Amino acid sequence: MPTRTDTPMPVPPLERSRKAGDIEPFPSGRVTYLSPLPLPTALPPHGPHIGEMNDVFMDFGLGLPEIFSWQVILGGPLSVAFSASFLLPLIGGFLFFLFGMGWDDITHAIDGVFREIFKPALICGVLMLLIGLAAWQHNHNKRLSIIPTRFNRQRREVCFMPEGATEPVFVPWESLSAWVIEAQGVTQYGVHRQYGMGIGFQHGETLTSVEFPCFGLSLAIGHWEAIRGYMEYEVNNLKAIQDPQDLQGPDDPPHEGLHTFRNARARVHQQIRDRQRSRLSGFFWYLYHVMTLWTIPNHLTEWEIRRLQKVGPKRLPEVMQQWSEPLPKAQWAKPSEELVRLSAQVRALHKRQPRRPITEIFAEVQRLNPTDKRRA
Repeated sequence: MPTRTDTPMPVPPLERSRKAGDIEPFPSGRVTYLSPLPLPTALPPHGPHIGEMNDVFMDFGLGLPEIFSWQVILGGPLSVAFSASFLLPLIGGFLFFLFGMGWDDITHAIDGVFREIFKPALICGVLMLLIGLAAWQHNHNKRLSIIPTRFNRQRREVCFMPEGATEPVFVPWESLSAWVIEAQGVTQYGVHRQYGMGIGFQHGETLTSVEFPCFGLSLAIGHWEAIRGYMEYEVNNLKAIQDPQDLQGPDDPPHEGLHTFRNARARVHQQIRDRQRSRLSGFFWYLYHVMTLWTIPNHLTEWEIRRLQKVGPKRLPEVMQQWSEPLPKAQWAKPSEELVRLSAQVRALHKRQPRRPITEIFAEVQRLNPTDKRRA
């Protein structure tokens, strides 16, 4: 889901002609363009912001609900309340034991700490649970209300729904601008670095863009590579870009759920049998899931996904729904000759120089093709 960083990042001026490999510096960093044209980056695709994906279109911007969020909402308050109510009294009793106190003093200390801390710990846990549920409700409402950016690979077009607009805007895939931002600033805690990936286009005098903060430059490029790979028929399922732990079987649905827990538990048991994992590690795996209420987060994630799938299509404009219908294969749009040629050059150059930054390869390919038409 699109989020804002602590320090606002600059939005590239798309009214000027750009192409993949261009770099635009600004006082605290730089913007590196990855498209147009959408050339291959040779980095692993990563798509946490990708929602629905099928043979026709892919939604980008919202992503799918994750089990971990429910584990935090439910397990966080429980862990805090349990630790304060039971572990702190035991720690207090152990300290009394270290100081040589008798058993009566130790039990009295444990009981006293428990009586003093139980009620505040319970109240704190309940407040944390309410705050977590309120945050979930806010994000869930955003998922229901925001219309994601949709990529149609059969038409080779991108559909944006600008904020405040009544009708969607359709943009040719190869003219879409994409960029990664590197920025840094100095705070009292040291140098603070920020990275982000953005896509957008200039529609008349209006700039429409979607931007996501990332944890690193390669990760930001990986977000874009997931989009590019899908549009060029190189990425065809969510498992390749959203399942780094390989917890989804071939017959499992393309999202997290109860099957994720079952697969993870079976893997833990197999790793213990193969001596790849200790029994102590397996104990802590079970303890973590007990503290996060076992499979309740998995069931809640499946319920949330079913609700989104039921409500989601109803909020899309009719013209966008029609645009999302599959086309006969004879009507599928084809990549331009320029994109095919430049992509082949990028792959060949990267094969010869695999350690070279992909943005430098983009720039060199553009220099080798000075007569190519620059796209907005």
